[in-house]
Amino acid sequence: MDSEDEKTISVRDSKKTALRNKLLTTFYQEGTKSIPDLSDSLQLSIPTITRFLEELAHAGYIIEEGEGFSSGGRRPVLYGLNPNAKFVISVDIGRFIIRIALVNLRNQFIAPVRIINEGLSSQSDILQLIKQESEDLIKQSGISNDKILGAGISLPGLIDIKTGISYSYFTAVGKPLHELFKEIFPFPVFVEHDTKAMALAELSFGLAKGKQNVLCLVLGAGVGLSMIMAGKLYKGNSGFAGEFGHIPVADNGQLCYCGKVGCLETVASGVTLIQNARNGIASGASSKITDLTNNNPEKISLDIIIKAAALGDQYAIALLSRTGESLGKGIATLLHLFNPEMIILGGELSKAGNHITDPIKQTLNQHAIARILRDTELVTTELGENATLMGTVALVINNFFTKGADFPKL
Repeated sequence: MDSEDEKTISVRDSKKTALRNKLLTTFYQEGTKSIPDLSDSLQLSIPTITRFLEELAHAGYIIEEGEGFSSGGRRPVLYGLNPNAKFVISVDIGRFIIRIALVNLRNQFIAPVRIINEGLSSQSDILQLIKQESEDLIKQSGISNDKILGAGISLPGLIDIKTGISYSYFTAVGKPLHELFKEIFPFPVFVEHDTKAMALAELSFGLAKGKQNVLCLVLGAGVGLSMIMAGKLYKGNSGFAGEFGHIPVADNGQLCYCGKVGCLETVASGVTLIQNARNGIASGASSKITDLTNNNPEKISLDIIIKAAALGDQYAIALLSRTGESLGKGIATLLHLFNPEMIILGGELSKAGNHITDPIKQTLNQHAIARILRDTELVTTELGENATLMGTVALVINNFFTKGADFPKL
């Protein structure tokens, strides 16, 4: 075979791979489709679509899903991804908590999310802990490793997209994060910053889908920001864009764990909120928080504070209100800089609902230019506390279905 023939075959194979990946991506992002629907949206002939669907069905990735609606004539057959063709293990690593999920190709959790009350700031042997818990989850679910498409890992801190090295955690190891996690997983590993994983989930199948300029805030132990610009996730030159929690807001403020003084996280993070609650109750504040923790200040958590507020506890409501006001001042700056069409609040603190969003909105009315504020919708994620987990699932699947990583056979 001469070189020209080889080039022709290479181009043909490349086009075939691209179309296959496009079909799978369409099913993943949009759900069930008929052959005529796919022909119209992908601008390809019905015979071509049919041939590829037959190949994907033979490989086990596509199944029939019944019949669709017809305005006249025979009802079209609907096709969709076989949900159990492959699975993704998703790991969301926080400073004080780890969440692990096993998800199928329909974004369905096939077992309850495993929650471990340990994290980057509290567990020294965190890699082995993740390995053990992940293996146990997979085993209990009755799934073999060859059915795992890959592992999606999210964590906070400064992660260099050029080297893959974290400058906040695992610094003593000096290895790119994906290499570090490949040592504990026997399948492909993909790593993303936690707030960017949330934005990826919102962009793929959340409130940001189809939108161009969106800011996603993760309000948990810290305050994270990810930016969607021109419909794409923006990471910055080195991947460090979005360190919103470390903008200075208080000249004579508290020392932040990042080493600087007066960061937004020192007045508006979950860690600060918990500490303020403990200090206030220790000073005699009356609150349902005391009852909910059996008078044990060490048990005070964001969840406890939010539960107390939901019960009408004025002290908890005041704590959340002050946090919301501080966040609102910071968000006003973001509005003036980026003029987004939407701001999505996620993370554990977003579960406080109106107790956190109302003070944010009130503060924005005070500090943001009215004309810019009118252009922006402030919403709470509809993906709930699983937003970051879903983002790393999308990360893994997109790397196979969209970017054409080594495509796994069933």
